[in-house]
Amino acid sequence: DERLFAAGISKIHSHPLTNDASTALVPADLKKFFEGVGVDPVMLEFGKKGEGPPAGKAPANRAPDKKEPKGTQKGGQSKNKDKKTSKKGETLLALQWKKSENFAMWYSDVIVLSEMISYYDISGCYILRPWSYTIWDLIQNWFNIEIGKLGVENAYFPLFVSQERLEKEKDHVEGFAPEVAWVTRSGDCELAKPIAVRPTSETIMYPAFSDWIKSHRDLPLKLNQWSNVVRWEFKDPTPFLRSREFLWQEGHTAHATYEDSQIMVRQALELYRRVYEELYAVPVVPGYKTEEEKFAGGHQTTTVEAYIAGSGRAIQGATSHNLGQNFGKMFDIKFQDETGKSQIVWQTSWGLTTRSIGVMVMVHGDDKGLVLPPRVAPLQAVIVPIVSKKLTYADAKPYCEGILKDLHDAGIRAKFDDRDMYNPGWKYNHWEQKGVPVRIEVGPRDVETKQVRIVTRYNGEKEDISIEGIGVEMVKKLDTIQNAMFEKAKEARDEHLVKVTEWKNFVPNLELSNLVLTPWCGGEHKDWEEWVKDKSREESLASRGQEAEDERCATSVAAKTLCIPFDQPELPEGTKCFASGLPATCWVMWGRSY
Repeated sequence: DERLFAAGISKIHSHPLTNDASTALVPADLKKFFEGVGVDPVMLEFGKKGEGPPAGKAPANRAPDKKEPKGTQKGGQSKNKDKKTSKKGETLLALQWKKSENFAMWYSDVIVLSEMISYYDISGCYILRPWSYTIWDLIQNWFNIEIGKLGVENAYFPLFVSQERLEKEKDHVEGFAPEVAWVTRSGDCELAKPIAVRPTSETIMYPAFSDWIKSHRDLPLKLNQWSNVVRWEFKDPTPFLRSREFLWQEGHTAHATYEDSQIMVRQALELYRRVYEELYAVPVVPGYKTEEEKFAGGHQTTTVEAYIAGSGRAIQGATSHNLGQNFGKMFDIKFQDETGKSQIVWQTSWGLTTRSIGVMVMVHGDDKGLVLPPRVAPLQAVIVPIVSKKLTYADAKPYCEGILKDLHDAGIRAKFDDRDMYNPGWKYNHWEQKGVPVRIEVGPRDVETKQVRIVTRYNGEKEDISIEGIGVEMVKKLDTIQNAMFEKAKEARDEHLVKVTEWKNFVPNLELSNLVLTPWCGGEHKDWEEWVKDKSREESLASRGQEAEDERCATSVAAKTLCIPFDQPELPEGTKCFASGLPATCWVMWGRSY
């Protein structure tokens, strides 16, 4: 309606990607959006309420329908090549963007249409729907068992922290200061002192550690908490990857010696590697962060780094920090050793967030939607009957329920989709979008021959199998799928992992979406690290004919160090740093990162 853009209209309400929530937009912003996605909207002059055309005549503001020549586009509108056009009989419930053509819009499509995310009216905050929260539940259940084997116990600490405590550790607070959210009012009253909402829990937990730890007999103290965190990001928010509130686990431990704390750091990092590789089927590179990239206030940071082939970017998967004795000194966490001497504890902290779900989606998803690894799939198999005159729901139900029981008895998360308002084709599309690893089709011939058709989500393969012992066979099938998905992702990552020893080859490889291993003069050289960031940004922008990038953009073209891998290639004697020309002491992995 052209009146929506008339003077005096301040907001236009729309329903983007959902019919249960409205979004208010300034008219000028809506026009910019149309321009940005290449859409030329048709402006119509709608009549006012109560007005209408004379009976039997077409409205005067609408031209009679004309038949367009075959192959031409009605109205001469430009067509966005990324967009799918609906064909007869199709709905717009399918993804509207291709992964290879517009990765960001594809990702947004996938997480909404698969019912993982709903948007919220506060920017950077999202609703985790049951499909995504169940994945997080599965991760929690696995992780709790594993940290229990290491003697780690779960606890919970308050959401709020006083300004005095938060600012006690200078380097720590400086690292988080721009992202801290503050509570300053209670009802109509100003608080006497502002209270921070938890950006991380070191300064919340450690005063309690000081009260609890007095002797070497109190060590080690190993705690974990599952909680939410608020970091008021100013860069472009992205569901799961970069949000103002997110869920995580954070482990915090105290030890008598540095050696014990270092063992804990590596044990936690190994669990993170397993979460990504064994559960999410996503390969990662474990390593140390440089001094520039380490945790604020910590002694040393270790990390697992993943790679998103679809966008050509790396992403930090999870981190495990050796905090040294810094926080122990700040919060007076002391103990008497066996000789009666007072000592400062050595501490660690380590965390994994719901960002990991987004990484999995980006790595495995395709143009049909989610592709879930079986070990984290809320449903591992769905049974779809092909109902017809030859096979009614009444006939199919006992057969399908028998299969379902066998699957449940084998420990498989499965569902019999017995909804009679949807046809089989609609159900196929629905469960493919949601990424269920295996679809089990039951038709009239299958009932006669006591078999089913198995369709694998990640590669589309189909096979017919007997229902005899189907539970045992499906367990094997799911393990095969899990391993195959990991190998496929690892192959895609390895194709983009290259070595470079001279600067001239560095930015060209970044432009090819590669992870780049280079000889490096050491993680302590912050000045040269900054030089590489600035120089790579400058050369990348120049090659694209651009002068600068938006500071709010979360995906810079600049290179950053991802980690110094634990698994180091051989470094020949006399090798020089590719940037500084100083003697190289290690290989470091660079990339463009989220």
